[in-house]
Amino acid sequence: MMAIHIYLFVLGLILGSFFNVVGLSVPAGHSFANRRSACPSCGRKLTFFELIPVFSYMLQVGKCRGCKARISPLYPAVEMLTGVLFASAPIFLGWSSELLVGWILISLFMIIFVTDVAYMLIPDKILLFFIVIFIVLRFSFPLMPWWDSIVGAAVGFSLLLSIAVVSKGGMGGGDIKLFAVIGFVLGMKMVLLSLLFACFYGALLGITGLLTGILKKKTLIPFGPYIVFGTLTAYFWGDSLLHWYVTFLR
Repeated sequence: MMAIHIYLFVLGLILGSFFNVVGLSVPAGHSFANRRSACPSCGRKLTFFELIPVFSYMLQVGKCRGCKARISPLYPAVEMLTGVLFASAPIFLGWSSELLVGWILISLFMIIFVTDVAYMLIPDKILLFFIVIFIVLRFSFPLMPWWDSIVGAAVGFSLLLSIAVVSKGGMGGGDIKLFAVIGFVLGMKMVLLSLLFACFYGALLGITGLLTGILKKKTLIPFGPYIVFGTLTAYFWGDSLLHWYVTFLR
């Protein structure tokens, strides 16, 4: 069993490297299908040994071997996070059909994480690609009741749209559409919980950043990463947390 988790971790590292490429290419309008990896500073084509997920970054001490320019820590962070999530997903979801849904959701989130951090953008192309996959998956492995996906999508979209209207643009269109996708995958109860966690993480890190001076007032912060972590918290532990909360109230 340990060997399977190691395999999933390595697979996640490799996929995380690919998700970096997709996340950086799609918003810029670049094709990633036949694109060779190169240093963004000097344009030098990278060798095989410079493309090993996480380890190449560590061996090069976060610098290009050619021009010595700093390599963004976003690359190894996404690779490592994807590896950890792919390997740990079976622990939280079990070896069931839902695990496939979980892996696809993680894949979407890692790409969204990159696009929002790098460009503060969640491209429609990516959401459309994944919603088609999720429609097929939820048709094959529906939530109970089956209409929970439809209600969840409507609730997720309406909530974020309401926040955008009230805040007069404080929420981006990509965030609104992303929450519609999340609601379709998770259902109404969990999409509400994911929004709660996303806002909590955003507020916690935002206040911490202001108090420490890392962030300045009126600094624009991408909400996508908070949506990612908030939704994963709800997806993996939502039922347990709700059960604990209800028990606590009693």
